[in-house]
Amino acid sequence: MAVVVGYVTTKEGSAALDAAVTEARRRDSRLVVVLARRSQGEESSTLEAEADTVRDLLDDADIAYDIRQLRRSEDVAESLVATAEEVGAELIVIGLRRRSPVGKLILGSNAQRILLDAPCPVLAVKPVSAP
Repeated sequence: MAVVVGYVTTKEGSAALDAAVTEARRRDSRLVVVLARRSQGEESSTLEAEADTVRDLLDDADIAYDIRQLRRSEDVAESLVATAEEVGAELIVIGLRRRSPVGKLILGSNAQRILLDAPCPVLAVKPVSAP
């Protein structure tokens, strides 16, 4: 079994990664990190540097993991759900950002699609607010 986490280098992504590490340890499962681009124009060298940073964090956490990088054309929600199906995930972890009142009506297209299409439970986390 595995825990799948969607990661992008934002506060929300960091919160998701932290929660996923905790869950992977608690479940004694492999962590599968799906690393996505923040924007379509982001360079692949930037994404590789981010993957190296995540590897360092996970090496320090001393857990089994895999990192998968999405290609520019891949859909994030679809890729997370497909990865979860492929690895037989027991949990998907995603980060949520604060939404405007109008944004709350639609939750976020990727988050909503993951919640509705996931083959397993989804843990949605948000970053801790500064005091």
